[in-house]
Amino acid sequence: MDIAFDNSFHDAMEGFYAPAEAAVPAAPALLVFNHSLAASLGLDVANAGDEQLARVFSGQEPPGGANPIALAYAGHQFGHFSSQLGDGRALLLGEVVAPDGKRFDIQLKGSGPTPFSRNGDGKAAIGPVLREFLVSEAMAAMGVPTTRALAAVATGDRVQRERAHPGAVLTRIASSHIRVGTFQFFAAHFGADHVVRLSDYTVRRHFPELADAANPHLALLDRVIGLQCDLVAHWLGVGFIHGVMNTDNVAISGETIDYGPCAFMDRFAVDTVFSSIDANGRYAYGRQPQILHWNMARFAEALLPAINAVDPADVERAKALVTAIPDRFREAWFTRMRTKLGLANADDADAELIDGLFDELERLRVDFTSFFRALAMLLRGDAAMMEALLPDPDAMAPWIAGWWAQLERETTGPALRAAAMDAVNPLYIPRNHMVEAALAAAEAGDMAPWTALLDVVRHPYAVRAGCEAFAEPAPEDSGPYRTFCGT
Repeated sequence: MDIAFDNSFHDAMEGFYAPAEAAVPAAPALLVFNHSLAASLGLDVANAGDEQLARVFSGQEPPGGANPIALAYAGHQFGHFSSQLGDGRALLLGEVVAPDGKRFDIQLKGSGPTPFSRNGDGKAAIGPVLREFLVSEAMAAMGVPTTRALAAVATGDRVQRERAHPGAVLTRIASSHIRVGTFQFFAAHFGADHVVRLSDYTVRRHFPELADAANPHLALLDRVIGLQCDLVAHWLGVGFIHGVMNTDNVAISGETIDYGPCAFMDRFAVDTVFSSIDANGRYAYGRQPQILHWNMARFAEALLPAINAVDPADVERAKALVTAIPDRFREAWFTRMRTKLGLANADDADAELIDGLFDELERLRVDFTSFFRALAMLLRGDAAMMEALLPDPDAMAPWIAGWWAQLERETTGPALRAAAMDAVNPLYIPRNHMVEAALAAAEAGDMAPWTALLDVVRHPYAVRAGCEAFAEPAPEDSGPYRTFCGT
């Protein structure tokens, strides 16, 4: 099977990666293939059967035109700098240019050891692979910028973690795999010339309109900050907790990347943490904006040699961009929340209304996802859904009255406003208890629950008959939920 690769990073960025090869899996078997994504990428798989797809996207049969490489990067992990990380269990096969002209990486995850594996086996178990496939597809369906999953293939091997698990390989699609940690690696080890070279390539690939800026490296910093503010605001808006916002997990493209110990909020609590390794809550739901600020400060530090090389005075401008991040994020956040609340216009009362809402959600431990759908139902004159979420019908009456008063300052009718709210507030998300049940079944050999859940979360907004259970809040007795790194 040939793929029309156009491998710009491999060809232009020698010294920024290490050649590598996938380990040969014992008995690859296709678990799921994303045919619609393949079509959007322009991949011709019409004549490829499941067996060939399994061979190609497990690493057993490298496609023609591939130049497999493992990328170098560093990163701050839970605040501590690791000067060399890199693709320890991932292999970039190459890049394709889709019919719409956009460029994408095709990467295997869990395909075996690389020069950056640091004594690891470089493999992945079926659970983390299927989690990333499921959650990234849900995020894409909700319009959250994200990497995508093209294929999941069982390898026929066993992967030893706390116990032995069936092995699998994920094929990930990304606008690129350039990370904040990529810049940190070359700033730490090689200095200004390499940072300039990496920044120039990033601008050419992702933001060619910035090439004519007075200082393209400063313009790159500004653009990436804006993308990250919008991304994290979108995460918070759908109750998503990344779980491991290390700088090596921050993509310059503004896409969500590396779905390890991630999960979605059930009952609201600002300090919610799902990751088993985040003992101090560094990456809790409500701390994600602060970590965004911290991560972008690290990106600015790594870019400073390139910024300074063009104009030393721009170093102070870079500092000012970083200082302004909290205000910039809050603007993105209020824009996101106005949409969720059905508000068309900015108002001086927005801050009090939005901040007050989260105080109420915290006080009452309301199911986050269901709440916004219930608000839309109130506009339709149906209070049943809201009453089912609250401990008593009037528990949020003052806040709802304030929200309603703000709506009445605008001219949009209730029906149109409710429909607009339903178009941005998901009804179906990967509920944590359902994800775990589906992954457990898949590891035992039954893909049906996982496939059913995938189908539902790919259509998150419209009510579907027979899918009522997928929209229900987590059971009261579901207990604390913990996720683990795995891919």
